[in-house]
Amino acid sequence: MVSYIGKRLIYLMITLLVILTATFFLMKKLPGTPFDTERFALLPEAQQTQFLEKYGLNDPVIMQYGKYILNVFKGDLGTSFFYSGKPVNDVIFGRIGPSALIGTQAILIGLSMGLLLGIVAACWHNSGIDYFTMVLAVLGVSVPNFVVAALLQYFIGLKWGILPVAFWESWKSSILPSIAMSFGVTAMIARFMRTEMLDVLAQDYIVTARAKGLNQFKVLMRHAIRNSIIPVVTILGPIIVNLLTGSLAVENIYGIPGIGSLFVDCIKTNDYSTIMGITIFYSAFYILVVMIVDILYSVIDPRIRLAAGEEGQ
Repeated sequence: MVSYIGKRLIYLMITLLVILTATFFLMKKLPGTPFDTERFALLPEAQQTQFLEKYGLNDPVIMQYGKYILNVFKGDLGTSFFYSGKPVNDVIFGRIGPSALIGTQAILIGLSMGLLLGIVAACWHNSGIDYFTMVLAVLGVSVPNFVVAALLQYFIGLKWGILPVAFWESWKSSILPSIAMSFGVTAMIARFMRTEMLDVLAQDYIVTARAKGLNQFKVLMRHAIRNSIIPVVTILGPIIVNLLTGSLAVENIYGIPGIGSLFVDCIKTNDYSTIMGITIFYSAFYILVVMIVDILYSVIDPRIRLAAGEEGQ
């Protein structure tokens, strides 16, 4: 297991380097500059040169790339152009809190509701709850989360006045964004769990367990759910990353000062350093979560550990 984790960490570093390199050179192709073009043009030539030298923008691109790579490995993501020279590390970590809160709540809501609906739908196949789950799954995949966010904002926030419409004032402000972001997650997990549960419940070992006298609850808990949850774990990795790092549309609709809205603002202003910093943060988090998901496979299903051991012999 230690050697496996070590190899994955090496792959993580190589993947990050490739992503960082591609993003850096693509970003240099963006039109415009991080500075206000009209105001920058009015500055004396000496001040323009001073600005460019301060941020290293007058160096050859390959030299800028080399300096940036070296600074990244030192833990320095550079200085933000848009936020008055503030370190990118501080800018990003100052926005993680709101995104992490609504993302965590969305994961908890989506995972609990999705698993519950999927299990119930499979146990009562072709019943009303089964049809409801399938309709919900179709809606969850078809309707974007920003549409759900706008509907919640109008009815629950504006028309009924139950929760805040927008802005980040208290914990209540996080409820509607979390529900909006969890809608698609609930539908996706419910669909996966239902499909896999139906397949597992038809297996011979389930029939054998029932023939031995185990009641339905024990059959579900000991055999069916545990063997059905692996596909859910597979899709849970990317879902966790997307939710915890913020939804671009939902955060902008509700005025949430999170990573998603920060990313949009930085793209609008060509804030190169912050764009790169968020890309590195998102990519590293994504790869790390995928690695953790792979490790969880062996915890959930011992057969995966056995197969890995046989391959290593």
